[in-house]
Amino acid sequence: MQNILITGGAGFIGSHLTRLFVTKYPEYNIVNLDALTYAGNLNNLKDIEHAPNYTFVKGDITDIAFVSNLFATHQFTGVLHCAAESHVDRSITDPLAFVRTNVIGTVSLLQAAKEHWKSNMAEKVFYHISTDEVYGSLGNEGFFTEETAYDPRSPYSASKASSDHFVRAYFHTYQLPVKISNCSNNYGPFHFPEKLIPLCIHNIIHKKALPIYGKGENIRDWLFVEDHVKAIDVIFHKGKVGETYNIGGHNEWTNIDLVKELCKQMDQKLGRAVGESEQLITYVKDRAGHDLRYAIDATKLKDELGWLPSLQFEEGISKTIDWYLNNSEWLDNVTSGDYQKYYSSLYGS
Repeated sequence: MQNILITGGAGFIGSHLTRLFVTKYPEYNIVNLDALTYAGNLNNLKDIEHAPNYTFVKGDITDIAFVSNLFATHQFTGVLHCAAESHVDRSITDPLAFVRTNVIGTVSLLQAAKEHWKSNMAEKVFYHISTDEVYGSLGNEGFFTEETAYDPRSPYSASKASSDHFVRAYFHTYQLPVKISNCSNNYGPFHFPEKLIPLCIHNIIHKKALPIYGKGENIRDWLFVEDHVKAIDVIFHKGKVGETYNIGGHNEWTNIDLVKELCKQMDQKLGRAVGESEQLITYVKDRAGHDLRYAIDATKLKDELGWLPSLQFEEGISKTIDWYLNNSEWLDNVTSGDYQKYYSSLYGS
C-alpha cells in the first residue's frame, strides 16, 4: 500500500499530477494538500473529487506542526512536492511570499519526512518538482543539463534554487531518499490565466490586447503538462534516489512566434479573418531581469528511463485551445474569481 502526499495538487501541474495518480493507481491512497491560494482551484479536480482513494486537505506547507501531524495521521510512503509560488512577475513584486512558500514550505516538508521516516527510509520517496529557471539564462546556443551550474536571475528562480539545495542537503546529510526534476515551461488545460498562453487565449476570445515583453525575442522550451506528469510518474517509480532529471518539451519558440501561432490557430477555430487576432499584439516594457533563453537537454531521462514527450507544440497548443474553448465556464470563473467559492460550497467554510 502506498500513501502518497501531493502538495499543491489543486494547482495547474498539481491537478494533472493528482488526476494521473488517482486514476492510474487505484490501490494508492492519494492525499492532496493545498492552501487554495489564488492559483489553487478545486474545480480542476471535479472529475475525481469523489474517488475512493482520494482525499483533499486544505492547509499550509509552511506550518510545520500541521505538516508533521499530517504525516503521523496518514503514514505517507511518498511525497510529490508540487506546491510553489511560480509567477515571476509576482516574485518581483513580493519576493518574501516566494521565500515563505518555496523555501520554508519545502524545508517544513523535508523535516516532517525526515522525522517520520527516520526509523525506516526503505521504499520511501521525497520527490521535489522544480524548474529550469534555476539554471539562469542561455545564449542562442547550448542546453541546460543536470550538471549546469545554478545561476538564478529572479526572486522566483532564486527561491526554487534554494529549495533544490535544501532537498539535496537532506539527502546528503540525513540520507533522505529524494528525487528532483527540473522542467521547462508547461502549457495545457487548467492553466491559471496570468501565464502567457492562457492569458493570450482569454484575450483573443475577448478581443483584448496581447501584451508582449520587449520585442518578443525571449525563447522558451514548451512542455505539454500531461507529458510532464507522465515523466514525473516514471521518475517517481523508476528514477534513482539522489538523482536529478531534466524534463524538456523539445519545443523552442520565441514568445512572438508562439503568440502568432496562437493567433493563427484561434482565428481558424473562431472563424475569424486570417491575421485578425495578430492585430491585438501590443509590445510592452520588458520585464526586469528577463532571461533570454531556456532550453532543456533531457537525454538522461530518455536514456535511463525511456521517456520522451508525446506532442509537438502545434498539436499540443491545438488541444489546449480546444479545451479552453470547450470549457469557457472554467475560464470565466477563474478570471472573475468565482472559482474561489467552490471550496465553500464543498466544505462550508
